[in-house]
Amino acid sequence: MLPRFYPIFDDAAWLDRALLLGVRLVQLRIKDRPEADLRAQIRRGLDCARSHGAALVVNDHWQIAIDEGADWLHLGQEDLDQADLPAIRRAGLKLGVSTHDHAELDRALALAPDYVALGPVYPTILKQMKWHQQGLERVSEWKRLVGPIPLIAIGGMTVERATGAFAAGADVVSAVTDITLHPDPQARMRDWLQVTA
Repeated sequence: MLPRFYPIFDDAAWLDRALLLGVRLVQLRIKDRPEADLRAQIRRGLDCARSHGAALVVNDHWQIAIDEGADWLHLGQEDLDQADLPAIRRAGLKLGVSTHDHAELDRALALAPDYVALGPVYPTILKQMKWHQQGLERVSEWKRLVGPIPLIAIGGMTVERATGAFAAGADVVSAVTDITLHPDPQARMRDWLQVTA
């Protein structure tokens, strides 16, 4: 069973702060950096997570995840097009997949993922997306469709919205800017840990 709180960070420097507070599932989502920097960040993140007994999910960079001995990988739909899925499975990586519509969900479920992410549940400022907010009804629908596979709610999630996402059927709630743009990220993570305990 996965922890119910799943923050996503764009730099391994965040991990020390999060893991010291008690976060046990965290994603490192790094874009547009040289490969040497990516590899160093992922290696640092894995070392940090292991020292705290936590799970680090590597976003997108499947080959580095395999090379560095990661346990978890997250792929978006575009990432699935380039990823060597047999190699990922041979390496024993657990796999999470982003979904936004029924076709993407069908594709994800065909891979027997270890979790399915649905988003954006609420409007998000993190990135431009062609999908409008999914809403809590879609969370409930997705949970019916994925069954026992853990469902992650992501996109515009805040501490205040977490209870509704759980009530709608989410098993885990993921947060990004609610932490990273908060004036006191440490306090915000403590709030998250309290509401997801």
